[in-house]
Amino acid sequence: MTAGPDTPAAFAARPLFEPIAALLARFTGPTLPGTAQLDALLREVAPGTASGGGQLIRFILPPAEALAYEEHIYATGEVPTRTYEWHDFFNALAWCVWPRTKAACNILHRQERDARIAAGLPGRGPRRDALTQFDECGIVVVSSDAEIPALLATHAWEESFWTRRARLIASTRFLIFGHGSWDQLREPFFGLCGKALYRVVDEGWLALAVAEQQAETDVWLATQLLDAGLLHSPRALAPLPLLGIPGVTPENESAAYYRDTRQFRPKRSPAIRRAGEA
Repeated sequence: MTAGPDTPAAFAARPLFEPIAALLARFTGPTLPGTAQLDALLREVAPGTASGGGQLIRFILPPAEALAYEEHIYATGEVPTRTYEWHDFFNALAWCVWPRTKAACNILHRQERDARIAAGLPGRGPRRDALTQFDECGIVVVSSDAEIPALLATHAWEESFWTRRARLIASTRFLIFGHGSWDQLREPFFGLCGKALYRVVDEGWLALAVAEQQAETDVWLATQLLDAGLLHSPRALAPLPLLGIPGVTPENESAAYYRDTRQFRPKRSPAIRRAGEA
């Protein structure tokens, strides 16, 4: 069957869908898969995937009454998934290709909730806010050229995306984590931005097959979250204009594209302290 223009398979060859491209290619029909199909897919590609509480992940229709979202997943393994909703469909695929990291985030949501309750602190706190932002629009930028992430982190957009374009294409991979970003990338809009984490690897990593790169990054990221305290606050995430990545839009095939500061904003300078401030 040939994929229609708005079927999952139609997005398999698009830039930034690489982590889930092989899964998208399976669904050529006019409707999104239901929860039973998504359960079967997860059992096939990531068997044993469990919540932070150790419960096997299952995709269910949203219950009429339930615990808070992350708490419900932690306690039951049930991921509320609305029928034929692209956003929730991409979340299910994220569980398929980022199983360890999704579980790690679920553990940290529970740990942070319990810690704040024990300390008598109100609200969700900065770490849970960071985890939620990353779950929606996170991207891991992996490069064998340490200068590329450094330039991107300082918002040297034209230098990294254009002047060093060939080096960036050869050395750097952009792995979407946030299911909300995949949903938005179906119809990219001006100013579309991800929240990036940067990682430098040796050149041997680039020789791995795409699926191996994905699995290795999943293990690395889960470990960084649980053992190294990564994502302690939203400030740990760096803004990344997704339409600047080569190949995402034909409009970025010129240097002038990167000079539009409405989309490619310069990095803010640290606030200057006034005399007498500590």
